[in-house]
Amino acid sequence: TLQSADNVPEETRKPSGNGFTLGLTVLCAAIGGTFQYGYNISIINAPTSYIQRFINDTYMERWGTGLDIPKVTLVWTLIVSAFSLGGLFGALLAGPMSVRFGRKKSLLLNNSFMFAAAVLVLTCRVAKSFEMIIIARVLVGMNSGVSMNVQPMYFGESAPKHLRGAVAFSSAVFTAFGIFLGQVVGLTELLGSEPLWPYLLASNALPALFQLLTLPWFPESPRYLLIDKGDREACLQALGRLRGGEAPVLEMEELLQEQQMSAAINSGATSSAKTPWALFKDRNLRSQLKTVMAASSAMMLCGNDSIYFYASYIFQEAGIPPEKIQYVTIGTGASELTASILSNLLIERVGRRYLLIGGYSLMSCWSIVFTVALSLQSRKVTGMAYLSMVCVFAYILSFGLGPAGVTGILPAEIFDQTARPAAYMIAGSLMWISLLLMGMLLPFIVNGLGNLCFLPFLCVCLVSAVFLGLTLPETKGKTLAQITAAFDKKNQGKMNEVPDLMTEHDPLNDRYQLGKICSFTSSTHDPDLDHKAAE
Repeated sequence: TLQSADNVPEETRKPSGNGFTLGLTVLCAAIGGTFQYGYNISIINAPTSYIQRFINDTYMERWGTGLDIPKVTLVWTLIVSAFSLGGLFGALLAGPMSVRFGRKKSLLLNNSFMFAAAVLVLTCRVAKSFEMIIIARVLVGMNSGVSMNVQPMYFGESAPKHLRGAVAFSSAVFTAFGIFLGQVVGLTELLGSEPLWPYLLASNALPALFQLLTLPWFPESPRYLLIDKGDREACLQALGRLRGGEAPVLEMEELLQEQQMSAAINSGATSSAKTPWALFKDRNLRSQLKTVMAASSAMMLCGNDSIYFYASYIFQEAGIPPEKIQYVTIGTGASELTASILSNLLIERVGRRYLLIGGYSLMSCWSIVFTVALSLQSRKVTGMAYLSMVCVFAYILSFGLGPAGVTGILPAEIFDQTARPAAYMIAGSLMWISLLLMGMLLPFIVNGLGNLCFLPFLCVCLVSAVFLGLTLPETKGKTLAQITAAFDKKNQGKMNEVPDLMTEHDPLNDRYQLGKICSFTSSTHDPDLDHKAAE
Protein backbone atom coordinates (compact mmCIF):
# COMPACT_ATOMS: atom_id res chain seq x y z
CA THR A 1 0.00 0.00 0.00
CA LEU A 2 1.03 3.53 -0.71
CA GLN A 3 2.22 5.51 2.32
CA SER A 4 -0.18 8.40 2.97
CA ALA A 5 -0.35 11.42 5.25
CA ASP A 6 -1.88 9.52 8.17
CA ASN A 7 1.21 7.28 8.41
CA VAL A 8 3.67 10.19 8.51
CA PRO A 9 4.76 11.14 12.06
CA GLU A 10 2.91 14.05 13.66
CA GLU A 11 6.08 16.15 13.94
CA THR A 12 6.41 16.30 10.16
CA ARG A 13 3.09 18.17 9.88
CA LYS A 14 4.55 21.39 11.31
CA PRO A 15 5.47 24.04 8.78
CA SER A 16 9.11 24.19 7.89
CA GLY A 17 11.25 27.15 8.90
CA ASN A 18 13.70 29.15 6.82
CA GLY A 19 16.20 27.69 4.35
CA PHE A 20 19.31 28.97 6.13
CA THR A 21 20.84 25.50 6.48
CA LEU A 22 20.06 24.72 2.84
CA GLY A 23 21.76 27.95 1.77
CA LEU A 24 24.89 27.18 3.77
CA THR A 25 24.93 23.64 2.39
CA VAL A 26 24.82 25.03 -1.15
CA LEU A 27 27.66 27.46 -0.38
CA CYS A 28 29.96 24.88 1.22
CA ALA A 29 29.33 22.24 -1.46
CA ALA A 30 29.65 24.62 -4.42
CA ILE A 31 32.87 26.40 -3.30
CA GLY A 32 34.71 23.08 -3.43
CA GLY A 33 32.54 21.79 -6.28
CA THR A 34 31.54 23.48 -9.53
CA PHE A 35 33.40 26.64 -8.48
CA GLN A 36 36.57 24.60 -9.03
CA TYR A 37 35.58 23.78 -12.60
CA GLY A 38 35.26 27.45 -13.56
CA TYR A 39 38.31 28.48 -11.56
CA ASN A 40 40.57 25.86 -13.15
CA ILE A 41 39.37 26.67 -16.68
CA SER A 42 40.41 30.31 -16.28
CA ILE A 43 43.66 30.18 -14.23
CA ILE A 44 45.47 28.20 -16.94
CA ASN A 45 45.26 31.14 -19.39
CA ALA A 46 47.43 33.67 -17.52
CA PRO A 47 50.68 31.65 -17.20
CA THR A 48 50.63 30.26 -20.77
CA SER A 49 53.90 31.87 -21.91
CA TYR A 50 55.64 31.15 -18.59
CA ILE A 51 54.75 27.45 -18.65
CA GLN A 52 55.82 27.17 -22.29
CA ARG A 53 59.17 28.73 -21.37
CA PHE A 54 59.49 26.30 -18.45
CA ILE A 55 58.81 23.38 -20.81
CA ASN A 56 61.56 24.52 -23.19
CA ASP A 57 64.07 25.26 -20.42
CA THR A 58 63.47 21.91 -18.75
CA TYR A 59 63.92 20.04 -22.02
CA MET A 60 67.11 21.94 -22.83
CA GLU A 61 68.57 21.17 -19.38
CA ARG A 62 67.85 17.46 -19.85
CA TRP A 63 68.97 16.95 -23.44
CA GLY A 64 71.16 19.97 -24.23
CA THR A 65 68.88 21.22 -27.01
CA GLY A 66 65.68 23.22 -27.02
CA LEU A 67 62.29 22.38 -28.51
CA ASP A 68 61.04 24.17 -31.59
CA ILE A 69 57.77 26.13 -31.37
CA PRO A 70 55.45 23.40 -32.77
CA LYS A 71 56.72 20.87 -30.20
CA VAL A 72 56.34 23.32 -27.31
CA THR A 73 52.82 24.04 -28.54
CA LEU A 74 52.11 20.30 -28.66
CA VAL A 75 53.18 19.84 -25.02
CA TRP A 76 51.10 22.87 -24.05
CA THR A 77 48.10 21.37 -25.85
CA LEU A 78 48.61 18.18 -23.83
CA ILE A 79 48.54 20.21 -20.61
CA VAL A 80 45.32 21.97 -21.63
CA SER A 81 43.69 18.76 -22.90
CA ALA A 82 44.73 16.81 -19.78
CA PHE A 83 42.07 18.76 -17.84
CA SER A 84 39.32 17.49 -20.15
CA LEU A 85 40.69 13.95 -20.10
CA GLY A 86 40.70 13.98 -16.30
CA GLY A 87 37.17 15.37 -16.38
CA LEU A 88 36.06 12.37 -18.42
CA PHE A 89 37.61 9.98 -15.87
CA GLY A 90 35.92 11.96 -13.08
CA ALA A 91 32.53 11.80 -14.78
CA LEU A 92 32.84 8.01 -15.04
CA LEU A 93 33.82 7.83 -11.35
CA ALA A 94 31.01 10.10 -10.18
CA GLY A 95 28.19 7.56 -10.59
CA PRO A 96 29.77 4.69 -8.61
CA MET A 97 31.10 7.11 -5.97
CA SER A 98 27.72 8.77 -5.42
CA VAL A 99 26.02 5.38 -5.03
CA ARG A 100 28.65 3.80 -2.75
CA PHE A 101 29.59 6.76 -0.54
CA GLY A 102 26.62 9.11 -0.95
CA ARG A 103 26.49 12.58 -2.46
CA LYS A 104 28.13 14.50 0.41
CA LYS A 105 30.93 12.02 1.12
CA SER A 106 31.74 11.80 -2.59
CA LEU A 107 32.30 15.57 -2.69
CA LEU A 108 34.53 15.35 0.39
CA LEU A 109 36.61 12.46 -0.99
CA ASN A 110 36.88 14.30 -4.27
CA ASN A 111 39.13 16.93 -2.65
CA SER A 112 41.98 14.41 -2.44
CA PHE A 113 42.54 14.83 -6.20
CA MET A 114 42.96 18.59 -5.74
CA PHE A 115 45.44 18.30 -2.87
CA ALA A 116 47.58 15.84 -4.83
CA ALA A 117 47.53 18.17 -7.85
CA ALA A 118 48.59 21.15 -5.72
CA VAL A 119 51.62 19.23 -4.39
CA LEU A 120 52.66 18.32 -7.95
CA VAL A 121 52.54 21.87 -9.35
CA LEU A 122 54.30 23.34 -6.30
CA THR A 123 57.21 20.91 -6.69
CA CYS A 124 57.45 20.72 -10.50
CA ARG A 125 60.10 23.45 -10.74
CA VAL A 126 62.23 21.85 -8.04
CA ALA A 127 61.88 18.47 -9.75
CA LYS A 128 62.42 20.12 -13.17
CA SER A 129 59.54 18.14 -14.63
CA PHE A 130 56.82 19.58 -16.88
CA GLU A 131 55.24 16.10 -16.89
CA MET A 132 54.13 16.77 -13.31
CA ILE A 133 51.98 19.64 -14.60
CA ILE A 134 50.25 17.27 -17.05
CA ILE A 135 49.51 14.78 -14.25
CA ALA A 136 48.32 17.61 -12.00
CA ARG A 137 45.89 18.84 -14.66
CA VAL A 138 44.51 15.31 -15.07
CA LEU A 139 43.86 15.18 -11.31
CA VAL A 140 42.27 18.64 -11.34
CA GLY A 141 40.06 17.50 -14.21
CA MET A 142 39.03 14.40 -12.25
CA ASN A 143 38.00 16.62 -9.36
CA SER A 144 35.91 18.79 -11.70
CA GLY A 145 34.39 15.77 -13.43
CA VAL A 146 33.16 14.33 -10.13
CA SER A 147 31.87 17.64 -8.76
CA MET A 148 30.10 18.62 -12.01
CA ASN A 149 28.01 15.43 -11.73
CA VAL A 150 27.61 14.86 -8.00
CA GLN A 151 26.94 18.44 -6.90
CA PRO A 152 23.84 19.08 -9.11
CA MET A 153 22.56 15.65 -8.02
CA TYR A 154 23.08 16.60 -4.36
CA PHE A 155 21.38 19.97 -4.80
CA GLY A 156 18.47 18.60 -6.84
CA GLU A 157 17.77 15.91 -4.24
CA SER A 158 18.08 18.29 -1.25
CA ALA A 159 16.02 21.26 -2.44
CA PRO A 160 12.23 21.63 -2.08
CA LYS A 161 10.25 21.37 -5.31
CA HIS A 162 9.51 25.10 -5.58
CA LEU A 163 13.23 25.96 -5.22
CA ARG A 164 14.69 22.93 -7.03
CA GLY A 165 15.60 24.82 -10.18
CA ALA A 166 17.11 27.84 -8.41
CA VAL A 167 19.17 25.71 -6.01
CA ALA A 168 20.42 23.41 -8.78
CA PHE A 169 21.12 26.42 -11.02
CA SER A 170 23.41 27.81 -8.30
CA SER A 171 25.97 25.27 -9.60
CA ALA A 172 26.21 27.39 -12.75
CA VAL A 173 26.45 30.60 -10.69
CA PHE A 174 29.44 29.22 -8.79
CA THR A 175 31.03 27.99 -12.03
CA ALA A 176 30.79 31.51 -13.45
CA PHE A 177 32.08 32.96 -10.18
CA GLY A 178 35.05 30.55 -10.40
CA ILE A 179 35.82 31.73 -13.93
CA PHE A 180 35.64 35.38 -12.89
CA LEU A 181 37.76 34.95 -9.75
CA GLY A 182 40.33 32.86 -11.63
CA GLN A 183 40.71 35.67 -14.16
CA VAL A 184 41.19 38.24 -11.39
CA VAL A 185 43.73 36.13 -9.47
CA GLY A 186 45.57 35.49 -12.76
CA LEU A 187 46.32 39.18 -13.34
CA THR A 188 50.04 39.97 -13.52
CA GLU A 189 49.62 42.26 -10.50
CA LEU A 190 48.52 39.25 -8.40
CA LEU A 191 49.57 35.63 -9.12
CA GLY A 192 49.89 35.87 -12.91
CA SER A 193 53.59 36.71 -12.93
CA GLU A 194 56.44 34.34 -13.85
CA PRO A 195 57.77 33.70 -10.31
CA LEU A 196 54.28 33.00 -8.93
CA TRP A 197 52.60 30.84 -11.59
CA PRO A 198 53.02 27.55 -9.60
CA TYR A 199 51.18 29.21 -6.69
CA LEU A 200 48.44 30.31 -9.10
CA LEU A 201 47.92 26.74 -10.30
CA ALA A 202 48.05 25.42 -6.71
CA SER A 203 45.61 28.03 -5.35
CA ASN A 204 42.73 25.65 -6.15
CA ALA A 205 43.65 23.74 -2.96
CA LEU A 206 42.19 26.56 -0.83
CA PRO A 207 38.54 26.06 -1.93
CA ALA A 208 39.04 22.32 -1.47
CA LEU A 209 40.26 22.90 2.09
CA PHE A 210 37.29 25.17 2.78
CA GLN A 211 34.87 22.47 1.68
CA LEU A 212 36.68 19.78 3.65
CA LEU A 213 36.37 21.82 6.85
CA THR A 214 32.74 22.95 6.43
CA LEU A 215 30.66 20.44 4.45
CA PRO A 216 30.86 17.59 7.04
CA TRP A 217 28.63 19.69 9.34
CA PHE A 218 25.71 19.58 6.88
CA PRO A 219 23.24 16.78 6.04
CA GLU A 220 23.35 14.15 3.32
CA SER A 221 20.77 14.09 0.51
CA PRO A 222 17.40 12.99 2.04
CA ARG A 223 16.50 11.08 -1.13
CA TYR A 224 19.75 9.12 -1.01
CA LEU A 225 19.20 8.25 2.66
CA LEU A 226 15.64 7.02 2.09
CA ILE A 227 15.67 5.45 -1.36
CA ASP A 228 19.25 4.19 -1.67
CA LYS A 229 19.97 3.38 1.99
CA GLY A 230 16.42 2.68 3.22
CA ASP A 231 17.02 4.79 6.35
CA ARG A 232 13.77 6.65 6.99
CA GLU A 233 14.82 8.18 10.32
CA ALA A 234 18.02 9.63 8.87
CA CYS A 235 15.97 10.98 5.95
CA LEU A 236 13.54 12.72 8.33
CA GLN A 237 16.39 14.29 10.28
CA ALA A 238 18.21 15.48 7.13
CA LEU A 239 15.01 16.86 5.60
CA GLY A 240 14.13 18.68 8.81
CA ARG A 241 17.58 20.28 9.05
CA LEU A 242 17.53 21.38 5.40
CA ARG A 243 14.08 22.97 5.83
CA GLY A 244 15.06 24.77 9.02
CA GLY A 245 12.41 23.03 11.14
CA GLU A 246 10.54 19.77 10.70
CA ALA A 247 10.26 17.68 7.55
CA PRO A 248 7.19 18.92 5.58
CA VAL A 249 4.46 16.27 5.30
CA LEU A 250 3.81 16.64 1.58
CA GLU A 251 7.49 16.50 0.71
CA MET A 252 7.92 13.37 2.86
CA GLU A 253 4.94 11.82 1.08
CA GLU A 254 6.56 12.44 -2.31
CA LEU A 255 9.79 10.83 -1.12
CA LEU A 256 7.91 7.78 0.18
CA GLN A 257 6.02 7.50 -3.10
CA GLU A 258 9.23 7.71 -5.10
CA GLN A 259 10.71 5.04 -2.81
CA GLN A 260 7.78 2.74 -3.55
CA MET A 261 8.07 3.45 -7.28
CA SER A 262 11.71 2.37 -7.16
CA ALA A 263 10.90 -0.66 -5.01
CA ALA A 264 8.11 -1.73 -7.42
CA ILE A 265 10.43 -1.50 -10.42
CA ASN A 266 13.33 -3.24 -8.65
CA SER A 267 11.16 -5.70 -6.64
CA GLY A 268 12.96 -4.83 -3.43
CA ALA A 269 12.77 -2.66 -0.33
CA THR A 270 15.69 -0.48 -1.40
CA SER A 271 16.55 0.61 -4.91
CA SER A 272 19.45 -0.73 -6.89
CA ALA A 273 21.17 1.84 -9.10
CA LYS A 274 21.08 1.32 -12.85
CA THR A 275 24.28 1.01 -14.84
CA PRO A 276 24.76 3.23 -17.92
CA TRP A 277 24.30 0.17 -20.14
CA ALA A 278 21.02 -0.70 -18.39
CA LEU A 279 19.87 2.88 -18.89
CA PHE A 280 20.66 2.68 -22.62
CA LYS A 281 18.57 -0.50 -22.87
CA ASP A 282 15.56 0.91 -20.98
CA ARG A 283 13.09 1.90 -23.70
CA ASN A 284 10.84 3.68 -21.20
CA LEU A 285 13.61 6.24 -20.54
CA ARG A 286 14.95 6.54 -24.06
CA SER A 287 13.31 9.90 -24.78
CA GLN A 288 14.70 11.39 -21.57
CA LEU A 289 18.17 9.99 -22.28
CA LYS A 290 18.25 11.37 -25.83
CA THR A 291 17.27 14.80 -24.55
CA VAL A 292 19.96 14.84 -21.85
CA MET A 293 22.62 13.53 -24.24
CA ALA A 294 21.79 16.24 -26.80
CA ALA A 295 21.75 19.02 -24.18
CA SER A 296 25.04 17.88 -22.58
CA SER A 297 26.88 17.64 -25.90
CA ALA A 298 25.54 20.98 -27.13
CA MET A 299 26.64 22.73 -23.94
CA MET A 300 30.30 22.14 -24.85
CA LEU A 301 30.06 22.03 -28.66
CA CYS A 302 28.48 25.50 -28.75
CA GLY A 303 31.99 26.87 -28.23
CA ASN A 304 31.50 28.93 -25.07
CA ASP A 305 34.04 27.15 -22.84
CA SER A 306 36.51 26.96 -25.70
CA ILE A 307 36.47 30.76 -25.77
CA TYR A 308 37.97 30.73 -22.27
CA PHE A 309 40.75 28.34 -23.27
CA TYR A 310 41.77 30.54 -26.20
CA ALA A 311 40.37 33.89 -25.05
CA SER A 312 43.55 35.86 -25.71
CA TYR A 313 43.78 34.55 -29.25
CA ILE A 314 40.17 35.40 -30.08
CA PHE A 315 40.47 38.94 -28.68
CA GLN A 316 43.71 39.49 -30.55
CA GLU A 317 41.98 38.46 -33.77
CA ALA A 318 39.22 40.93 -32.95
CA GLY A 319 41.78 43.76 -32.81
CA ILE A 320 42.16 44.30 -29.07
CA PRO A 321 45.64 45.62 -28.03
CA PRO A 322 47.73 42.88 -26.35
CA GLU A 323 48.31 44.90 -23.15
CA LYS A 324 44.53 45.21 -22.58
CA ILE A 325 43.55 41.60 -23.27
CA GLN A 326 43.85 40.37 -19.67
CA TYR A 327 41.40 43.05 -18.50
CA VAL A 328 38.95 42.38 -21.34
CA THR A 329 39.05 38.68 -20.44
CA ILE A 330 37.87 39.54 -16.92
CA GLY A 331 34.87 41.18 -18.56
CA THR A 332 33.87 37.87 -20.16
CA GLY A 333 33.87 36.17 -16.75
CA ALA A 334 31.87 39.02 -15.25
CA SER A 335 29.35 38.73 -18.11
CA GLU A 336 28.70 35.03 -17.51
CA LEU A 337 28.47 35.57 -13.75
CA THR A 338 25.92 38.37 -14.23
CA ALA A 339 23.88 36.26 -16.65
CA SER A 340 23.90 33.21 -14.37
CA ILE A 341 22.71 35.26 -11.37
CA LEU A 342 19.92 36.77 -13.48
CA SER A 343 18.94 33.34 -14.77
CA ASN A 344 18.94 31.97 -11.22
CA LEU A 345 16.34 34.60 -10.35
CA LEU A 346 14.26 33.85 -13.45
CA ILE A 347 14.34 30.06 -13.63
CA GLU A 348 11.38 29.43 -11.30
CA ARG A 349 9.32 32.07 -13.14
CA VAL A 350 10.23 31.51 -16.78
CA GLY A 351 10.94 27.77 -16.59
CA ARG A 352 13.79 25.57 -17.78
CA ARG A 353 12.58 24.96 -21.32
CA TYR A 354 12.29 28.61 -22.36
CA LEU A 355 15.65 29.55 -20.84
CA LEU A 356 17.40 26.69 -22.60
CA ILE A 357 15.82 27.19 -26.02
CA GLY A 358 16.01 30.99 -25.72
CA GLY A 359 19.69 30.84 -24.81
CA TYR A 360 20.61 28.76 -27.86
CA SER A 361 18.42 30.93 -30.11
CA LEU A 362 20.18 34.10 -28.94
CA MET A 363 23.57 32.45 -29.39
CA SER A 364 22.59 31.58 -32.97
CA CYS A 365 21.74 35.21 -33.69
CA TRP A 366 24.97 36.52 -32.19
CA SER A 367 26.99 33.95 -34.16
CA ILE A 368 25.60 35.43 -37.38
CA VAL A 369 26.33 39.01 -36.29
CA PHE A 370 29.84 38.03 -35.16
CA THR A 371 30.60 36.35 -38.49
CA VAL A 372 29.45 39.44 -40.41
CA ALA A 373 31.48 41.72 -38.10
CA LEU A 374 34.67 39.69 -38.57
CA SER A 375 34.20 39.68 -42.35
CA LEU A 376 33.74 43.45 -42.45
CA GLN A 377 36.65 43.93 -40.06
CA SER A 378 38.94 42.12 -42.52
CA ARG A 379 37.87 44.72 -45.10
CA LYS A 380 38.95 47.53 -42.75
CA VAL A 381 35.43 48.73 -41.99
CA THR A 382 35.61 51.17 -39.06
CA GLY A 383 34.28 50.02 -35.67
CA MET A 384 33.93 46.34 -36.54
CA ALA A 385 36.55 45.26 -33.96
CA TYR A 386 34.34 46.70 -31.23
CA LEU A 387 31.22 45.08 -32.68
CA SER A 388 33.10 41.77 -32.62
CA MET A 389 33.81 42.30 -28.93
CA VAL A 390 30.16 43.08 -28.26
CA CYS A 391 29.23 39.82 -29.98
CA VAL A 392 31.62 37.79 -27.81
CA PHE A 393 30.17 39.30 -24.63
CA ALA A 394 26.60 38.87 -25.88
CA TYR A 395 27.35 35.26 -26.81
CA ILE A 396 28.64 34.54 -23.30
CA LEU A 397 25.67 36.35 -21.72
CA SER A 398 23.24 34.26 -23.78
CA PHE A 399 25.02 31.07 -22.74
CA GLY A 400 24.88 32.07 -19.07
CA LEU A 401 21.16 32.84 -19.26
CA GLY A 402 20.16 29.29 -20.16
CA PRO A 403 22.43 26.46 -21.30
CA ALA A 404 25.07 27.05 -18.58
CA GLY A 405 22.76 26.12 -15.72
CA VAL A 406 19.70 24.38 -17.07
CA THR A 407 21.73 21.57 -18.68
CA GLY A 408 23.07 20.38 -15.32
CA ILE A 409 19.59 20.35 -13.76
CA LEU A 410 17.94 18.07 -16.34
CA PRO A 411 19.22 14.63 -15.20
CA ALA A 412 18.22 15.40 -11.61
CA GLU A 413 14.69 16.34 -12.63
CA ILE A 414 13.75 13.83 -15.33
CA PHE A 415 15.29 10.60 -13.98
CA ASP A 416 14.35 8.68 -10.84
CA GLN A 417 16.74 7.80 -8.02
CA THR A 418 17.87 4.51 -9.57
CA ALA A 419 18.66 6.01 -12.99
CA ARG A 420 20.01 9.40 -11.88
CA PRO A 421 23.68 8.43 -11.20
CA ALA A 422 23.94 6.58 -14.54
CA ALA A 423 22.29 9.52 -16.34
CA TYR A 424 24.86 11.90 -14.86
CA MET A 425 27.67 9.53 -15.85
CA ILE A 426 26.49 9.51 -19.48
CA ALA A 427 25.79 13.26 -19.57
CA GLY A 428 29.08 14.11 -17.88
CA SER A 429 31.09 11.83 -20.16
CA LEU A 430 29.59 13.46 -23.25
CA MET A 431 30.27 16.93 -21.86
CA TRP A 432 33.94 16.19 -21.23
CA ILE A 433 34.48 14.36 -24.52
CA SER A 434 32.92 17.33 -26.33
CA LEU A 435 35.08 19.78 -24.37
CA LEU A 436 38.20 17.73 -25.19
CA LEU A 437 37.31 17.74 -28.90
CA MET A 438 36.64 21.48 -28.90
CA GLY A 439 39.89 22.23 -27.09
CA MET A 440 41.84 20.35 -29.76
CA LEU A 441 39.83 21.42 -32.81
CA LEU A 442 39.25 25.12 -32.14
CA PRO A 443 42.71 26.31 -33.33
CA PHE A 444 42.23 24.37 -36.59
CA ILE A 445 38.68 25.75 -36.98
CA VAL A 446 39.96 29.31 -36.48
CA ASN A 447 42.92 28.82 -38.85
CA GLY A 448 40.92 26.96 -41.47
CA LEU A 449 37.73 29.04 -41.54
CA GLY A 450 39.16 32.41 -40.54
CA ASN A 451 36.35 34.94 -40.34
CA LEU A 452 33.77 32.15 -40.66
CA CYS A 453 35.01 30.32 -37.55
CA PHE A 454 31.71 30.74 -35.68
CA LEU A 455 29.59 29.05 -38.37
CA PRO A 456 30.03 25.54 -36.87
CA PHE A 457 28.84 26.92 -33.52
CA LEU A 458 25.89 28.53 -35.28
CA CYS A 459 24.88 25.10 -36.61
CA VAL A 460 25.21 23.50 -33.15
CA CYS A 461 23.08 26.21 -31.52
CA LEU A 462 20.37 26.11 -34.18
CA VAL A 463 20.07 22.33 -34.15
CA SER A 464 20.05 22.30 -30.34
CA ALA A 465 17.29 24.92 -30.10
CA VAL A 466 15.08 23.03 -32.57
CA PHE A 467 15.72 19.56 -31.11
CA LEU A 468 15.20 20.60 -27.48
CA GLY A 469 12.10 22.55 -28.47
CA LEU A 470 10.62 19.37 -29.95
CA THR A 471 11.66 16.92 -27.22
CA LEU A 472 11.93 18.73 -23.85
CA PRO A 473 8.76 19.42 -21.82
CA GLU A 474 8.70 22.02 -19.05
CA THR A 475 9.80 20.55 -15.69
CA LYS A 476 9.29 23.61 -13.45
CA GLY A 477 7.48 22.72 -10.21
CA LYS A 478 6.53 19.23 -11.37
CA THR A 479 6.92 15.86 -9.70
CA LEU A 480 8.84 13.06 -11.38
CA ALA A 481 5.59 11.34 -12.34
CA GLN A 482 4.25 14.50 -14.00
CA ILE A 483 7.52 14.99 -15.90
CA THR A 484 7.45 11.36 -17.08
CA ALA A 485 3.89 11.82 -18.30
CA ALA A 486 4.90 15.03 -20.13
CA PHE A 487 7.68 13.16 -21.94
CA ASP A 488 5.16 10.53 -23.01
CA LYS A 489 2.90 13.24 -24.42
CA LYS A 490 5.85 14.59 -26.41
CA ASN A 491 6.48 11.11 -27.76
CA GLN A 492 3.21 10.44 -29.57
CA GLY A 493 4.30 6.98 -30.64
CA LYS A 494 4.59 5.84 -27.06
CA MET A 495 1.27 7.35 -26.12
CA ASN A 496 -0.47 5.04 -28.57
CA GLU A 497 1.14 2.05 -26.88
CA VAL A 498 0.28 3.02 -23.31
CA PRO A 499 -3.27 1.52 -23.19
CA ASP A 500 -1.92 -1.89 -24.26
CA LEU A 501 0.90 -1.77 -21.73
CA MET A 502 -1.53 -0.87 -18.95
CA THR A 503 -3.63 -4.00 -19.46
CA GLU A 504 -1.01 -6.34 -18.06
CA HIS A 505 0.94 -6.21 -14.82
CA ASP A 506 4.28 -4.70 -15.48
CA PRO A 507 6.76 -2.54 -13.52
CA LEU A 508 5.88 0.29 -15.90
CA ASN A 509 2.24 -0.12 -14.89
CA ASP A 510 3.24 0.44 -11.26
CA ARG A 511 5.12 3.55 -12.31
CA TYR A 512 2.09 5.03 -14.05
CA GLN A 513 -0.31 4.14 -11.22
CA LEU A 514 1.98 5.60 -8.58
CA GLY A 515 2.55 8.58 -10.84
CA LYS A 516 -1.16 9.31 -10.88
CA ILE A 517 -1.31 9.13 -7.10
CA CYS A 518 1.75 11.39 -6.80
CA SER A 519 0.18 13.99 -9.09
CA PHE A 520 -3.17 13.78 -7.28
CA THR A 521 -1.58 14.07 -3.85
CA SER A 522 0.55 17.05 -4.85
CA SER A 523 -2.29 18.99 -6.47
CA THR A 524 -5.38 18.17 -4.40
CA HIS A 525 -4.11 17.72 -0.86
CA ASP A 526 -6.66 19.00 1.69
CA PRO A 527 -5.23 20.33 4.97
CA ASP A 528 -8.35 19.05 6.76
CA LEU A 529 -7.24 15.50 6.05
CA ASP A 530 -4.17 16.04 8.21
CA HIS A 531 -6.37 17.23 11.08
CA LYS A 532 -8.64 14.18 10.78
CA ALA A 533 -5.69 11.86 10.55
CA ALA A 534 -4.16 13.38 13.67
CA GLU A 535 -7.39 12.72 15.56
